[in-house]
Amino acid sequence: MGELIRVCRVSDLPDPGKAVFDVSGRMIALFHVSGTFWALDDMCTHDGGPLAEGELHGYTIVCPRHGAQFDIRTGQAKTMPAVRATTAHKVVVKGDEVYVELNEES
Repeated sequence: MGELIRVCRVSDLPDPGKAVFDVSGRMIALFHVSGTFWALDDMCTHDGGPLAEGELHGYTIVCPRHGAQFDIRTGQAKTMPAVRATTAHKVVVKGDEVYVELNEES
């Protein structure tokens, strides 16, 4: 198991909501939907665009640059022009604290 890094409090991010955090030098988009948190690299795999600046529709984030869509639960690309997933990270909630465990495999 990797290191859990505190990013915010549960109460800091509305539901639904999204925010970007610098987690050990890596920009991570944190999403809060239906009481659950998910974390992805804040990067569209099509052209490196900032995903968290896009619109959140349920469990889908839409890249603001060219409209590629990603599943926030898995990072999987759902529509063109993206064809590769963005990296998903484990999120752990302890009390009112939200932690991210970075996925170093990607």
